[in-house]
Amino acid sequence: MPEFLQNILIILLALVMTLDVQGIAVITGFPAIIGLFAGLIMGDMQTAMIIAGTFQLMNLGVAGLGGSSVPDYGLATIIGTFVAVRTGIGTGAALAVGLPVGMLAIQLDVLVKMLNTGFAMKAREAANAGQFKKMNFWLCVGPLFFALKQIIPATIMVFFGTGAVELILKVIPKWMTNGLNIAGGMLPVVGVALLLHYMPTKKYLTFLVAGFVFSAYLNLPVLAIGLLGFGAAYLIFNIEMNKSAAATNGTVNTQVEGDDYDE
Repeated sequence: MPEFLQNILIILLALVMTLDVQGIAVITGFPAIIGLFAGLIMGDMQTAMIIAGTFQLMNLGVAGLGGSSVPDYGLATIIGTFVAVRTGIGTGAALAVGLPVGMLAIQLDVLVKMLNTGFAMKAREAANAGQFKKMNFWLCVGPLFFALKQIIPATIMVFFGTGAVELILKVIPKWMTNGLNIAGGMLPVVGVALLLHYMPTKKYLTFLVAGFVFSAYLNLPVLAIGLLGFGAAYLIFNIEMNKSAAATNGTVNTQVEGDDYDE
């Protein structure tokens, strides 16, 4: 695929991702899904999914609840994939390039939400006045500003960032590039740590230790460990459901060990 066409499609992917997240949410903004499309555009699915998987792990520990602004790991996935494939700098350094872009989206997100508050007020005023065409206009402006939040960083990186990245990589010493790759390898730990912080880790510590043993000592692939985890979760789910059903039907065995009760 010609590079110019790839540039356009990458920017359009950022646009579609934003409008989709703000609308019907078909492809969503999850890095694992966005990375699939970025890999198809750039022609390197393996690199794209490695970057997407890393950002997906970071995304698991973060949620924009209550209108809060969080790093845009979907945009970071798009930029990281583009830079990695176009320049060949490696996934670790590409992660370090894509992450600041995702962090920049926090500031842009705050600005857009402030503007959209005014747009929403304009739409309400038009609705109260019965000016529904004007109302629809203001309601359409909001998503467009959300789209600009993605398009502007993506356009800058696509048309200007690659050359700058290549120039920087020629200037900076080798030890710094190696450090970026090491840092990129450590990034998933951050996401996992954040995720474990919000999960009932203490209650299910046994499964956490078992998963570590399977991975570190038995070298089982992630899919195999995931299937074992699914089986354990399904077992616990059935046990809890049976307890709930028994309690509802009044058939819970209340007999205490060591005590005898007559019927």
